[in-house]
Amino acid sequence: MLIRYKKSFEKIAMGLLSFMPNEKDLKKLQQTIKEYETNDQWHLFLWKENDDIIGLIGGREVNDEVFEVLHISVNPSHREQGVGKGMVKALKDMFPNAQFSPSENVATFFNRCD
Repeated sequence: MLIRYKKSFEKIAMGLLSFMPNEKDLKKLQQTIKEYETNDQWHLFLWKENDDIIGLIGGREVNDEVFEVLHISVNPSHREQGVGKGMVKALKDMFPNAQFSPSENVATFFNRCD
């Protein structure tokens, strides 16, 4: 189930984001989380299964029609189980009128989810 990010999930979100190749640096992680917390155009969602948060997906509204997916991350012990594909589908369901544009960092995975 996809849930909206809240400040109380900060450590979990930062841990999941740190699996992304371009989010290894602590300062970069902190900047990314701050952007999700303060920018109304940026949206971060966590994937919850059986009371555990095991993945995240996030991005930004470029305009009224385009949503750029910037981050997709799944806990390594839950990979290859369809979690990432589930998050992509749930995100598309949340923004049914949006055209999705994955960033370079997530494009390969995102495009395999259709």
